[in-house]
Amino acid sequence: MSDRKVEQLVHDLQLTHPDLHAIVQAVRNLVRSVAPKVSERVMYGGILFSAPEQFCGVFAYSAHVSMEFGEGAELKDPHHVLEGNGKFRRHIKLRTLADLESKHLQDYIAQALRLSSAP
Repeated sequence: MSDRKVEQLVHDLQLTHPDLHAIVQAVRNLVRSVAPKVSERVMYGGILFSAPEQFCGVFAYSAHVSMEFGEGAELKDPHHVLEGNGKFRRHIKLRTLADLESKHLQDYIAQALRLSSAP
């Protein structure tokens, strides 16, 4: 489920950064494939995903898209693609559509979803 603010952000991105727009749209589709009942909302300049708890977000910057995991420090990283060294958060930088597959993004999204719904 998406709302007007999400659609406006995506539309604006398409006008200003079409290459990044394609990556953001691919990420959104990938998240929906992992969590079909996901909801989206705009926060902190990006799109946060919840199903029902918040589990990740996608943010477009000037030269890349970042997939953010609020509890990323808890994720297993067998592919060594998570960046960041804070107490909680981790992210994966995406510069091309191919990065979604080469960085195994679906695996990390699925892990984050499971982690968010764990008791």
